[in-house]
Amino acid sequence: MNWKISILGFKSFLKLEKSVSSSTVEAYLLDINKFVQFLELKELDVSPEAAKLSHFQDFLSYINEFGLSAKSQARLISGIKAFFKYLLLEDLIKHDPTQLLESPKIPRKLPAVLSVEEINDIIAAIDLSKPEGERNKTMLETLYSCGLRVSELINLQITNIFFDSEFIKVVGKGDKERIVPMGSVASKLIKQYIKDIRSHIKVKQGHEDFLFLNRRGAQLTRQMVFIIINDVAAIARIEKNISPHTFRHSFATHLIEGGADLRAIQEMLGHESITTTEIYTHLDREYLREAIMSFHPRGKL
Repeated sequence: MNWKISILGFKSFLKLEKSVSSSTVEAYLLDINKFVQFLELKELDVSPEAAKLSHFQDFLSYINEFGLSAKSQARLISGIKAFFKYLLLEDLIKHDPTQLLESPKIPRKLPAVLSVEEINDIIAAIDLSKPEGERNKTMLETLYSCGLRVSELINLQITNIFFDSEFIKVVGKGDKERIVPMGSVASKLIKQYIKDIRSHIKVKQGHEDFLFLNRRGAQLTRQMVFIIINDVAAIARIEKNISPHTFRHSFATHLIEGGADLRAIQEMLGHESITTTEIYTHLDREYLREAIMSFHPRGKL
């Protein structure tokens, strides 16, 4: 068994059996090919079934010399491990040489979180005298009310909005679908935007179902959403370093502070692991202190 054939098999496995998105497939293949290139560079004639733990440890030492971040190294290892799990599953190897391969520790950086007042200040700072103002207000309200990723926001389609039940269908990472409640405020703004603004835009062919459009009738880009948020935040005099993801993190944090169940938030955010949700729903120290003082048996004298 050689690398080329086994990698092609892995590619088919990811696409046909695991229904992994094209971008994720390409990322996995890139990770494996980097290891293969390392073997070729070191002139090591090692087939997939002959690979040993020491080969991967040497590979990590090699890429570490180039200053690759711990996060990038961990992603590389994740792709390589997925490949060897596939080989083991298909009985193409007897033992997984990556089983004891450890990923570097990734420091957890807690993203900025906006208070409800700061969210309101940002939305209030939008200039509604311009047509794009109504769009931007609706867009930011939807981003915050539904806890969307920026990619999910720009790909939101009108046919996936259910006004009667006030839910939206979101297509997230790996083309996985989930249902998210949008709230009365977001629902009302979306209806107004479609009726008063979007209906007067000449929509570009192929973009008819996208909710948020630019002046030329085309789908908004991720970069445009970043620019809009930063511009409005500056007007609102928000000094924090924020991005579209800040609204998502604030959405989760505010739900936790309001007493929402962590599992419910996990479903709404579209996280596979509850651990990921716990990272995003970081609570400030004052809230934790109040919770302990109020509910812990040793919190009061």
